[in-house]
Amino acid sequence: MTTATPLRALALTCSLKPSPAPSSTDLIARQVLDALAEHGVEGELLRVVDHDVKPGVEVDMGDGDAWPAIREKVLAADVLLIATPTWVGQMSSVANRVLERLDAEISETDDQGRPHTFGKVAVVAVVGNEDGAHKISADLFQALDDVGFTVPAQGATYWNGEAMHGTDYQDLDETPGATATTTATVARNAAHLARLLKASPYPPAS
Repeated sequence: MTTATPLRALALTCSLKPSPAPSSTDLIARQVLDALAEHGVEGELLRVVDHDVKPGVEVDMGDGDAWPAIREKVLAADVLLIATPTWVGQMSSVANRVLERLDAEISETDDQGRPHTFGKVAVVAVVGNEDGAHKISADLFQALDDVGFTVPAQGATYWNGEAMHGTDYQDLDETPGATATTTATVARNAAHLARLLKASPYPPAS
């Protein structure tokens, strides 16, 4: 375990189910956070649907908008995990809303002209009972890169059940070996990259 540089992670789980309903998305997100903890990364999980995140592409959409408080947590974290279920082969509408709100970060910069998200690592976790994890990961990676996050090598973990099958990830007797191994790789690479970026930030804007 490497603990030389303390790091923080935030998992935004994008289940459609409000708490306290059991959630496979929460489960895989917690597994990623547990794996990150083995590398000295302190984690927090937030289920987005429990909060009134307004539609829009601004940092603050006005009265009652819960995003500004969530954004503070995003900016305080070194690693951001977006976890989403798969519905009709797509990420959840909640995950899409998170991406829309993160769009504002493109124009929010520090005193050296860099988006505040520069130097932060983003990883992805996907669950579902149908194919779609690769497409969802690709869409999330592109959007997160656009707004300034850095994606590590093999930065996604996922589980998809058989097509037309009704088993949820949380109903499995044990985590499949391939998913567990991939989750460990995501955590290891994310913690490593986050420490590198913290020690050696991206250069200032020209």
